[in-house]
Amino acid sequence: MMRNMSSKSVERNRRAKLSSRYVVARRLCLTFLLDALVLTVLACNNGVRPTATITAADTADQVLVDMTHYVTHDGVVRARVEADTAFFYQPVQRAEMRTVRITFYDPDGRATSTMSAREGTYHWASGDMEGRGRVVVIGASDGRTLRSEVMRYRRDANEVASDLPFVFDAPGRHVEGEGFTSDPDFRNVVAKRPRGTGGQFTLPNQ
Repeated sequence: MMRNMSSKSVERNRRAKLSSRYVVARRLCLTFLLDALVLTVLACNNGVRPTATITAADTADQVLVDMTHYVTHDGVVRARVEADTAFFYQPVQRAEMRTVRITFYDPDGRATSTMSAREGTYHWASGDMEGRGRVVVIGASDGRTLRSEVMRYRRDANEVASDLPFVFDAPGRHVEGEGFTSDPDFRNVVAKRPRGTGGQFTLPNQ
């Protein structure tokens, strides 16, 4: 009788120990799984942050790839706008563009210059545009170039301008300044505080 009771007691103790080990092992497994899940979430949140392009794509009303658009005024084509990607926002009638190329035309339809920029903004109600980031304009006739970090185009006035420092190079001419206003062909440039060699720039209010 005592032996039977002792055996049952031993069996109960053995099962209790096994059950305790099972609970501990289960808790450890759950802990490892939760840790792995937390690390994965942190990696997703911190390792790959959404870029401005992704954010723009999430909020834009329309996204166009390899966009081409013609800007006209009184039925005359003034410019052709090209962008790798364009994000359109209908409420404000604005498009944010990436890798921009703008070709300007004279009234006869001949290309006068081409502007390239890392990014830009197009206001389709007014036809005004802005290029930002390593903006370069190259003249079609003689290869003259003008560089600045920001340039703006006003459709109604048909002019290009910047309030930031610029560098202008043409055959036999090199000019730097603190801002300018010009026609898209860069034949008539009004510069702020110009300095350089070869030729002359028109000073403001002259």
